[in-house]
Amino acid sequence: MKTNPLSAAVVAVAALASILVFAWPLIIADTSQANLAQGVFIGLMPLLLLVILIEFNSGSIGTRQLAILGLLIALNSVIRMLGAGVSGIETVFFLLIIGGYVFGAGFGFVLGAGSLLVSALMGAGVGPWLPFQMMAAGLVGLGAGLVGRLASKLRGRGYLELFMMSCYAIPACFAYGALMTLWNWPFLAGEGSSLSYVAGAPLIENLTTFLKYEIFTGGLIWDLGRAVTTVVLITITGKTLLTTLRRAANKAHFRRI
Repeated sequence: MKTNPLSAAVVAVAALASILVFAWPLIIADTSQANLAQGVFIGLMPLLLLVILIEFNSGSIGTRQLAILGLLIALNSVIRMLGAGVSGIETVFFLLIIGGYVFGAGFGFVLGAGSLLVSALMGAGVGPWLPFQMMAAGLVGLGAGLVGRLASKLRGRGYLELFMMSCYAIPACFAYGALMTLWNWPFLAGEGSSLSYVAGAPLIENLTTFLKYEIFTGGLIWDLGRAVTTVVLITITGKTLLTTLRRAANKAHFRRI
């Protein structure tokens, strides 16, 4: 079934707004505007999530499909609680990637954001970082949906599909970590050091400094742990989950968004 153009547009706007939330140090020259910019971008996200859910419903996606979304969010939230997060060992991403791969980019975005929100309320921790975690996880799920669309000809070739998802999971996990560091880098790095953010500096200069910051603070080690954990779990559970989720999608007459 063809993708609804309006649904695709809504998802694209949500993705762009999410990226802008993290990239503000690279696009705002005056740090005094940072709080205002972040407030505006974050304020858009609940509205965008609501619009996506409304579009899910208006796009011939009914209660059974929404039930699948709710079930996966609840399951992924519980799974996240099982991962201690030590050295980047996180268990939340494998189901997110497989779910996005099967059900599509829009579904993956809401699954990622919803999983982080519900798990935070369950005890993972609520704080100023939560909206950023939600948006970063949403982007991971969205990307998985795009990979699933590109790999549609591989459907039924289990190990090739697992390989595709694993190849996506590695850069996605590193990107998640980089985004979560980028939004607060100007505040944590302080001022006046070789790792500090310089407002208004050329894009390449700030990107280079940010990469140094990631290396020296050990962020890449956490990202590596996250990537390895996710790939291992996809390899172990992927074939069974693909079969199960596709069977559920067929019964619910699910349309990818």
